[in-house]
Amino acid sequence: MVAELAVVTEPLPKSQVGMTIEVPAELVDATYERVLNRLASRAKIEGFRPGRAPRQLIEARIGPAALREEVVEAIVPEVLQQAMRDESIDPIDNPDVEVLELERGRPARLKATITVMPQVTLGDVSNLALPDTPAVEVTDQMLERRLDDVREPLAEVTPVEREVRTGDVAVIDVEVEADGQVVESESRKAMEAELKEGVLLPELLAALPGTFVDEQREVTVKFPDDYSEPKLAAREGTIRVTVRGIKEKVLPELNDELAKQLSGGKHETLEAYREAIRSDLEEAAKAMSRMAREQALVKALVDSSQVEVPDALVEKELATQLESMERSLGRQGLRLDRYFEYVGKTVPQWAADERPDAEARLKVDLVLDEFAKRERIEPSDEEVDRYIDEQAVKDEELSGRIPEVKKSQTARRYFESRLRRLKVLDRLAEVGGVREPAKP
Repeated sequence: MVAELAVVTEPLPKSQVGMTIEVPAELVDATYERVLNRLASRAKIEGFRPGRAPRQLIEARIGPAALREEVVEAIVPEVLQQAMRDESIDPIDNPDVEVLELERGRPARLKATITVMPQVTLGDVSNLALPDTPAVEVTDQMLERRLDDVREPLAEVTPVEREVRTGDVAVIDVEVEADGQVVESESRKAMEAELKEGVLLPELLAALPGTFVDEQREVTVKFPDDYSEPKLAAREGTIRVTVRGIKEKVLPELNDELAKQLSGGKHETLEAYREAIRSDLEEAAKAMSRMAREQALVKALVDSSQVEVPDALVEKELATQLESMERSLGRQGLRLDRYFEYVGKTVPQWAADERPDAEARLKVDLVLDEFAKRERIEPSDEEVDRYIDEQAVKDEELSGRIPEVKKSQTARRYFESRLRRLKVLDRLAEVGGVREPAKP
């Protein structure tokens, strides 16, 4: 369809464009004729062969309202596509269209609301207000903790007759209760639990030290929203623990022989091994500081930039997040509707809670994508191939599928996106003049 359309556009909030379209009467009449011809060819009217019934009889049988609806369905998509092409408008969602006028012999008028990618106004990258990022100092305490960690697998665990102490392995019976009902899937008998941060819940870690065999402790816990057991997710529960046994962990003595064993023969002395561990910790600390600086720089750029995230993008982000959650629950043998029932939420309530975070993520993506366009950052095919090779060295599963991954358009887009983001962060740090972290 090629017709002279009269189009008037206006910017609307939330990255939308309003469009009023006037369609020539000739095109309206031609569409009526085309629709009638199509309907006539399929009409079955007694006394007439298909396609031979008089036009007036067919129109009377269809009715004016139904005929108009058929014409609307035929003319609106064509007119809208041509109008958007003429005005160079690229929608990111299905436009909302209202037919204002449509009848034979007269121009038609349509009104469309179209969501487009938002305009991003970048902040001044060279003048971003960045907080000081202190360097992470590797202390002797951190070094000793790391040396304890590497000796953990070689520790001897010996039963003792005394109270529970931090660092012990306690043999415990556990009963979990929520809403007055015992949750059998979370209850355990004779379970071994190490009293160590990151292993036990903080409430239990605080309550168990000082407990003797056959004594019981009870704590109240608020389980996180994403807890693996849906019956407890986002709920308050009671955990009752009875101590049945106590074991002490004794780490092997640090000496030259152990240092050689732990390092796989790379270091002959304990002193050399200590220095190697300290060096590893310092490299990790530098990486953490670098990440903190990058995050601060990205936040400063996003905060100083202007972009209005359209609702359509937020809805797509939430839909993707919900689909991912459903797949994750499915792998655990759970249904999405049952999960929401357990946590006491509906999908709309969940979406309302997640909406601010989804919008914030999209704003970061939009700002960094705009920065990439401005700086003309686009990885070449050769760079993507090299990046896949580099990642394969770190990923055993990927290393066996390199040719397959390089041929897959989906996989290439994934690695290309990751590489682009890394290049954006490097360029952002360069342009933004990020300072090295201040030493304490």
